[in-house]
Amino acid sequence: MPELPEVEVTRRRLERELIGSRFKQVVPRVKKLRLPVPANLDQVLSGRMLRAIARRGKYLLFDCEVGWLLVHLGMTGFLKLLRSAPPPGKHDHLDFIFEDGQLLRFYDPRKFGVVTWFIGDPQQHPLLAEIGPEPLGKGFEGEYLFGASRGRKVAVKQLIMNSAVVAGVGNIYANEALFRARIRPDRAAGDLTPLECTELVATIRDVLKESIKEGDACLVAEETVAYYPQTFKVYGRSGESCHKCNEPLEEIRIGGRSTVFCRGCQK
Repeated sequence: MPELPEVEVTRRRLERELIGSRFKQVVPRVKKLRLPVPANLDQVLSGRMLRAIARRGKYLLFDCEVGWLLVHLGMTGFLKLLRSAPPPGKHDHLDFIFEDGQLLRFYDPRKFGVVTWFIGDPQQHPLLAEIGPEPLGKGFEGEYLFGASRGRKVAVKQLIMNSAVVAGVGNIYANEALFRARIRPDRAAGDLTPLECTELVATIRDVLKESIKEGDACLVAEETVAYYPQTFKVYGRSGESCHKCNEPLEEIRIGGRSTVFCRGCQK
């Protein structure tokens, strides 16, 4: 599943390639993904300039002069940036064709993604209005996380993956940040100290920034805009040796998600 760094890397690449381009045509091939695809997208976008691309959590926000195109990649989606128009595959659900010949194609095998249209402040869209502060923004600090954790019996990993608490911290980066902060993922969130919250905020920021930097510097094939090689300390390494203490990493399930940690290093 594309997580915040993959979405941000996608945003940056599309920003470099598409800003200032005008839409020529929108070709939808499905009526519904996770939500219905607006039937009038071709009508409202044709001739409009793409002025900016922002991100809120894991959502991409395309400023299209008269409104906003909101895109979420779901669990298996990504955006293909193409210089020509090869025949669409089975899971190529929408084409955004630009006047300069570029093609942005939305691919999503499981159809859990979102492509929708909104006029007005996109932050007020129901999909975005209840999202918490950005993890790389000023609103996400140790004091804030400490306050959000008070009285919470939920596992700390579930707390930081709750988009109402902080935007876009997915399973991969929750594993990595908790390892760096030396905090067990299954600890009750309400047990965190102010110092631990400050450290956890810092490690969340660090792992996200490092992954974004790694992805932004990586040359990827056009059909894999949202993905790039990544190196993790714990995620996907169950049973392997901890990089710090050499003890085997353990895997448990928290909130239905795979969770890898080091019993020796994380308390």
